[in-house]
Amino acid sequence: TIERWYYQARAADNDPVGALKRRPRADAGRVRAMSASLIEALREQYRAHPSWSAQLHHENLAALVEADPALGPMPSYATLTRAMRNRGLVRKRRRRRFEPEPRAETREVLSYEVSRSHALWHTDFHHAKRRVLTAAGEWKTPILLGFLDDHSRLGCHLQWYLAETAEVFVHGLCQGFMKRGLPRALMSDNGSPMIAGEVTEGLHRLGILHSRTLAGAPYMNGKLETYWASVEGRLMAMLEGVEGLTLKRLNDATVAWLEQDYHRRKHRELGMTPHERLAGSVDASRPCPGTDRLRDAFRITGKRTVRRSDGTVSVEGIRYQIPAPWRHLREAWVRYARWDLASVDLVDGPKGERLCTLYPLDRRANAGGKRRPVDPGGDDGGGTGASEAPLLRRILDDQAATGLPPAWLPHPENSGGAGNDDQGETS
Repeated sequence: TIERWYYQARAADNDPVGALKRRPRADAGRVRAMSASLIEALREQYRAHPSWSAQLHHENLAALVEADPALGPMPSYATLTRAMRNRGLVRKRRRRRFEPEPRAETREVLSYEVSRSHALWHTDFHHAKRRVLTAAGEWKTPILLGFLDDHSRLGCHLQWYLAETAEVFVHGLCQGFMKRGLPRALMSDNGSPMIAGEVTEGLHRLGILHSRTLAGAPYMNGKLETYWASVEGRLMAMLEGVEGLTLKRLNDATVAWLEQDYHRRKHRELGMTPHERLAGSVDASRPCPGTDRLRDAFRITGKRTVRRSDGTVSVEGIRYQIPAPWRHLREAWVRYARWDLASVDLVDGPKGERLCTLYPLDRRANAGGKRRPVDPGGDDGGGTGASEAPLLRRILDDQAATGLPPAWLPHPENSGGAGNDDQGETS
């Protein structure tokens, strides 16, 4: 071999090194032809088993060709793998039994951005990589709740909590509303705090479209992942030397970093700061209502049976007293938040307006014996009419018209007074 290389280089006067280069194959860049029926059989096999390896596809395809030679000649393993790559038939991860069907894989993935500020907010929870010291002397991992405007990348609200619940989500969401106004739409994943009944009904009452990411498609809310990277890479990095970090100090530092650093620093993708992008865009937000309306909005509606005995309904194991004007109802619709059962609202139907506020039953106050009188002339059966019933009067008249004596005998012990009365009347 070396001798052949030597004489080959001597024969090339101008470029002896180029003569020793590896020569390309004559069929380079060309894929050996596969019959149309064999390619279709490969596609059908891939649709049924996308998690198979290329070797397994090759062996099963060979079994098909052996059973049906009309499919065409069986290609080599290398030819089959090239044909699969050229057609996008890549191996996919095997789906587990409890996992839902990956709907997002059937659609292409494209970057997007809305054209107006506050037209879409992104929201999610983020678990910190360090712990904070609580007032009870315990170390706990804080959870960051954030809201990010899609168009301007403005941080609408950031706050750390110690739990990931629907109450926490509503608490932070209402603060974002009061700071920036009501957005047109809100995008979140399918976490339990974001799909709770209070959150779903509250957003509907406020006229906010709630969009959710598809299962297995976290990239739909990908702008927040870059947001969390800024939080960890800048804010949390500057707090590394703080010993005994508390939740209050962490929240104070987060708000200051958001307003003084993040909002005023040039965004790499936008080419300007979030404040500049917000100022130069069309604002699609709406005015935020008052705190009372926000509190009443994030509640769920349910139907309860009214007890005939004392006019109460039960909500989450607590009894509430129904006022007298509505005690005639058999079923009552109530609206409440499961984390705030100090009072519930009695509403007119599942989507009706609030009628009154119900408070928990106070048994000790009722033990005082004070009861409000019921109107005897009302429709509650309290009438005191002295006349006989019309039907009974008709029956007595019919019996007297027969002329027959009453068909019963008085007892001797009870007839003394009656006999004296009769004698007195005859005398």
